Amino acid sequence: MNIDLYIDELVLHGFSPGDRYPVGDAVQQELTRLFTEQGLPPTLAQGGNVAHLDGGAFQSVQGAKPNAIGVQVARAVHGSFGNPQV
Repeated sequence: MNIDLYIDELVLHGFSPGDRYPVGDAVQQELTRLFTEQGLPPTLAQGGNVAHLDGGAFQSVQGAKPNAIGVQVARAVHGSFGNPQV
């Protein structure tokens, strides 16, 4: 099954603007891995359209690499599919 996931806006406070592309790339790679390994969450497997998803919050250590931040973001987003606002 193929899905199209479009993230219109990802807001991260406290990070360098220069890190936006490495963080975004890591988010994409980790979401792909999570969906491939764990399958689709029930809301997406049933053909649902999620209009808004609050990815929540996460704790990060100071000086964390953009890749590590992207992985954390992806895991928070993936986990939020269990409670979307449709």
